[in-house]
Amino acid sequence: MDKSSTTSSKDQITIWNTWVLTVTHEACEYTDQKFIAEKTGGDPVIPSPKLDTDLVMACDQLVDHLIKAYNNPIQMQIDIARYSRFISPKDTGHNEEREEKLLQRCPPGHEGTKLIDKPATIIDASGAIIAWYLPDTLTGATQKEMLAASEFLGPSLAKSVKADSNWRTNPEWFKQSSDDVGLIPGCINFSPAWFQQGHEHVSDPEVSASLKGPSSESILKAIARLAAIATAALRVMHPEQYFTGKAESKELLKMSETLKYWASVMPSLQLEFKYDPGCMIAFSGRIVRHGVHAVQGDRIAWAWYMRDSVHIYAEVPSSGWSRKEHIGVNLSREGA
Repeated sequence: MDKSSTTSSKDQITIWNTWVLTVTHEACEYTDQKFIAEKTGGDPVIPSPKLDTDLVMACDQLVDHLIKAYNNPIQMQIDIARYSRFISPKDTGHNEEREEKLLQRCPPGHEGTKLIDKPATIIDASGAIIAWYLPDTLTGATQKEMLAASEFLGPSLAKSVKADSNWRTNPEWFKQSSDDVGLIPGCINFSPAWFQQGHEHVSDPEVSASLKGPSSESILKAIARLAAIATAALRVMHPEQYFTGKAESKELLKMSETLKYWASVMPSLQLEFKYDPGCMIAFSGRIVRHGVHAVQGDRIAWAWYMRDSVHIYAEVPSSGWSRKEHIGVNLSREGA
């Protein structure tokens, strides 16, 4: 008898749960140790046999570009911690007059817009890392997996675009996809734990509506490997944020079954970054004013983010700003 035919649904879920957590952890540790070895000239790092070839190649290419970015710091005049204190919740980035005043108060240190097209870290006056820019980082296999997952999410994307909705899902910002790709335009949010609008201090966080349906497990399976790559990048870019995310997930697991299948822990600088396919960029979306130009053809963008309100709920400390001297330090927290 085929043994797989006797496997119960509960057993399958347990196997999947183990795969997600194990592979994410192994990918993060391999990426971090390989980065340290590349940075210090240490011995080659052997990947865990639990990682398949495509994921190892994805981590290898990620490390290559992380090293290039680390070795190419771009110094800014701005003090990002001071700048963050000037920003209020009402600063959405859409008020040009307000943005100009903030720019005058905290100038970036150069005139005009500077184009960045090579891997780089953007460093403020105090040595804090404002952003990581990693062009051409995602492998072809990873991009194909993103495309397949985005196609799978088509029904959810189709429901997301609504007239008179917020700017993220306003039809004005979308166009019909090209015939050769056939993607459905839209914007959806997935979260295993977030607060409903206006309920951050009066209720517990809950699973987003997009993950409450019968296809939620399939959705999480479709994005799991990609989440592992994003989390591996965070492991190097901001170790404190990574361990904060792990601690938060450990606390929230008590609340949500969905988290068992969740694979991530995920100013006006007058800089413009070349944003071609395969690019990764990491920054504080609350602090760094950002946007993209209109393009010909189809664009798929996946954003991973954390909410401070959820950190507060889970009673995990703020991780602060990542600094260049924190990167590539052999740090492990088995209890996190």
